[in-house]
Amino acid sequence: MKLVLKYGGTSIATPKNVKDIVKHLSSLKKGNQIVVVCSAISGTTDDLIEISNLIKKEKKDQVKQLTNKIIQKHKKFAQQTISKSKVRKQLLADLDSAFTKLVALIDGKIQLWEITPRSLDYLISYGERLSSKIVSAALVDQGIKSEPFTGKQIGIVTDSNFGESKPLLDTTRLRVSKNVDSLFAKKVIPVVGGFAGADQHGRTTTFGRGGSDYSATTIASSIKADEIWLMSDVDGLMTADPKIVKNAKILKEVSYVEAIEMSLFGAKQIHPRTFEPLLSKKIPMRIRNTFNLKNKGTLVTATPGANTKKTVKCVSTIRNNGLIDIRGGSMVGAL
Repeated sequence: MKLVLKYGGTSIATPKNVKDIVKHLSSLKKGNQIVVVCSAISGTTDDLIEISNLIKKEKKDQVKQLTNKIIQKHKKFAQQTISKSKVRKQLLADLDSAFTKLVALIDGKIQLWEITPRSLDYLISYGERLSSKIVSAALVDQGIKSEPFTGKQIGIVTDSNFGESKPLLDTTRLRVSKNVDSLFAKKVIPVVGGFAGADQHGRTTTFGRGGSDYSATTIASSIKADEIWLMSDVDGLMTADPKIVKNAKILKEVSYVEAIEMSLFGAKQIHPRTFEPLLSKKIPMRIRNTFNLKNKGTLVTATPGANTKKTVKCVSTIRNNGLIDIRGGSMVGAL
């Protein structure tokens, strides 16, 4: 089977989590061809966004402190994740190269005290650039062939709408399928940083909210994957918000349409745009828990089984909304 597995920020939040993921991938790769897509390590994207805000406020010292925090965090993470000295040394060298470029980018923005949508996309894409290097090295550390890639390097081409870009699917599918097929032929597991691609001029773009999921489904549709798994810290889609309804249950199977409606009306596990690349290819998606692999999660398909076609599957909640009801006999027909 061809599988695309996307890991969210909480899934790779600690060195132990990454090691556990590698164990799972090690057993899963037998008989399967796998592409891994990962988000930034938990909290990193927020820190990068905060750096951009501090630059706008001309807070140089705070920018430097937060940049150093990101660098030290990833160095420590790498050292605690990788056991083989040769692999660790190479990873730290690769990270240092990325840090040098990140610092140069930030220093340039400090000179201008300005952040444009284009430069913001490039800045906040660094979380996934760093995490993909660490996850790939963790696979190599356990004797598994792997290479890290940015969305641009793997072949994701987008429009130039910085901050909310969309993939140009025809071009992307050709490039991604060619690149991934050559890696599969060498038995390499590519680890792709999610959330970003590049426009036709080679400029880094990001997909906005739910961006790493969007990257994963774009890649899945490009390589005609048999399934895509979205791995996070939840067991799947629920019949209701478990924080509100204590006896909420996991939905075993839903349709694309149902999942899109759930996401539009309050389900936080997935963004509706995530499904766009999958619709024409009808690729099944599983929403699973990285920390509870015994649970198969929720299967999202184009045509769910007859036994899952219940009248009502989910009750969702949209917070912080109000309704204004204007009444009066003289208003009949006025609105």
